Amino acid sequence: MKEKQRRTFTIIIAVLAICLGLFFSNQPPQSKVESEQISINSENALVALEKLQVKGRAPKTDYSRDQFGDGWDSLDGCDVRNLVLKRDLTESKFDQDGCTVLSGKLHDPYSEKQIDFTKGEATSQLVQIDHVVALSDAWQKGAQDLSAQKRQELANDSLNLLAVDGKLNQQKSDSDAASWLPPNKNYRCAYVARQIAVKTKYLLWVTSAEYTALKNVLQGCPDQVLPVESG
Repeated sequence: MKEKQRRTFTIIIAVLAICLGLFFSNQPPQSKVESEQISINSENALVALEKLQVKGRAPKTDYSRDQFGDGWDSLDGCDVRNLVLKRDLTESKFDQDGCTVLSGKLHDPYSEKQIDFTKGEATSQLVQIDHVVALSDAWQKGAQDLSAQKRQELANDSLNLLAVDGKLNQQKSDSDAASWLPPNKNYRCAYVARQIAVKTKYLLWVTSAEYTALKNVLQGCPDQVLPVESG
């Protein structure tokens, strides 16, 4: 009798094990959110470029900086400019507020130069915060169709912001990749990947000339992936 009970119990356990195995084998390995995040994090820049729309520029009509919000946003009492300086500079010294960057060193990605930053009327502009996708360029390639809130997010998104050499930032102005690339050729792959990431995130398009310029850079670094950074 005991032997029969043991056999019955063993059969039940085996059946349950099979059922559980079938159940878990049909489950996704991760949640939808996790799956999407992994896909975004690991997306190849060339693959992402192919997904962007290629269109002509829209008119620049009604463009102004104010279309992207009134200056820098603030996070926990610290404005975005200082947050980017804090992120990109080394050996930084801060004001008593713990936010304002008074000095530091920038290894400029656009030129590879080391720039000593000191806050002041005559010195602050040596280091400027570049919108990697210029706001004027964004306006002509889809941003005017975004909500005012979304445009403000774009202007303050750390994904689209870099501390760089002030002169090169002025030289770049509102150019896209078809008309300006960083002099530092070693940074061009990362630079265009960041532009593609921003345009992907905010559903902006590229012109035909811009598409060609972006693709030409990435052909030299086909494994380049998109940067991922919270805004």
